[in-house]
Amino acid sequence: MTSSKTAASDRLQRSGPARITVETGPLRPEDVVAVARHGVDVVLGESAVEAMRLSRGVIESLAEDPLPHYGVSTGFGALAVKQIPPQRRRQLQRSLVRSHASSSGAPVDREVIRSLMLNRLSTMATGRTGVRPEVAQRYAALLNAGITPVVGEYGSLGCSGDLAPLSHCALAVMGEGEVFDAAGARRPAADVLAEAGVDPIELQEKEGLALINGTDGMLGMLLMAVTDLRRLVRTADVATALTVEALRGTDAVFSADLHTLRPQPGQADSAANLRRLLAGSEMIAETRGGDHRQTRVQDAYSLRCAPQVHGAVRSTLSHAEAVAGYELASAIDNPVVTIDGRVESNGNFHGAPVGYVLDFLAIAAADCASMSERRTDRMLDTSRSHGLNAFLADDPGVDSGHMIAQYTQAGIVSEMKRLAVPASVDSIPSSAMQEDHVSMGWAAGLKLRRAVDGITRVLAVEILTAARGLDMRDGGVLAARTAPAVTAVRRAVRSRVEGPGTDRYLAPEIEEVVALVRDGEIVAAADEALDAPLA
Repeated sequence: MTSSKTAASDRLQRSGPARITVETGPLRPEDVVAVARHGVDVVLGESAVEAMRLSRGVIESLAEDPLPHYGVSTGFGALAVKQIPPQRRRQLQRSLVRSHASSSGAPVDREVIRSLMLNRLSTMATGRTGVRPEVAQRYAALLNAGITPVVGEYGSLGCSGDLAPLSHCALAVMGEGEVFDAAGARRPAADVLAEAGVDPIELQEKEGLALINGTDGMLGMLLMAVTDLRRLVRTADVATALTVEALRGTDAVFSADLHTLRPQPGQADSAANLRRLLAGSEMIAETRGGDHRQTRVQDAYSLRCAPQVHGAVRSTLSHAEAVAGYELASAIDNPVVTIDGRVESNGNFHGAPVGYVLDFLAIAAADCASMSERRTDRMLDTSRSHGLNAFLADDPGVDSGHMIAQYTQAGIVSEMKRLAVPASVDSIPSSAMQEDHVSMGWAAGLKLRRAVDGITRVLAVEILTAARGLDMRDGGVLAARTAPAVTAVRRAVRSRVEGPGTDRYLAPEIEEVVALVRDGEIVAAADEALDAPLA
């Protein structure tokens, strides 16, 4: 179901603008997502070029100074006490990048590396790093050509920033190392740059250091996770509405006056969504009768407490968005060129602010998924499903229905609980104890990405199960007595997956609904049936 105005608008937003202009000011979160995921081109603005020229002049003046200046005429980290003679400083920058490009493991997703490169480009554009405009323009050229450096998943401690991942990107603009070309083939960087007409660049004083000190990778992962989780928390409201109807629950607990008694941010939005999603339901109307109320005093927590949990997820997302906004507005390097022309060392590269919220979001995602799994399990248990077949099987005993789909959910939720263990509380000293406290923000970002995939799949199984339960209870989607918004979602599911029947190969059906959740079509189907999009 993709014909709604909401779905069309969502597709337009995903496609983004024709190109993003990088100026001295911060990028917007949607700009980063557009470039990282959808290949939108970038161009360097004039204000950025001028700011970089000015700060480069400061670095070039210090290069002639007989006094040592960190990053300009000295070694790095624990080797900062060693002064480097002028004739060896370009070698210093090359050696820095080559030695720090030391990641290992499976290649990180293309969108993560593109977001990292764009965020580093944005920091260069502030004019606070001292690099030449030509360096920033090479990053834009690689992004626009679809060239993505190969970066292994292991290597960053999140301090000084994402050193190893950023170094692989710097290595690529030098024409060294490996990249994925626009077609996704893994090849030598020199060959791919030559085919794209991009000249490798020789780094000068401080430039290698400026390309590798930053929280750009973990920030990119945060921005994409927030984007995904905003959609998924609305999807969780939709899934809850389907399950409430499938279990013959009540909507009374979602009344607005009850939620004003606890004015937690986000909770009221979730409750309002559930009221709207369930409005006009014949099934819900039947629960308001005397017999039903005598036998069902209260629904289980996984139904009636959904606004409290989903609201808490929304509050966590709001905090994470605030942190991401501050980080987008930051110029992170060590040392930095200040507005008044000083070159100062600092600790702004430490990833703690970003690492904390990456971990916090993994906790919120795990709890939201856990509640979804509990709702699913209730629909499969004859002692709690209020009249549905065991495991929603067509012929229980001969058929197993959705028994093992819940196992899949349980396995994912169990892993998500492990992924919710914070990475940012860990620290392993490095660089001969010079870097004796690190953030582990990169690791927090990678595990959050897996958690986002997990909750996507858990919600898909709940929606698939609830749609089957409603069909069995309702006599099929065409005879729907469910709320109009719920019926619209059921139709979206049935456009990809057949209705109830004897057991069949279930994995492809789960994947079809996973795609509907990931692409936003579940929320779009609900929005189409409502007078305004879900909050």
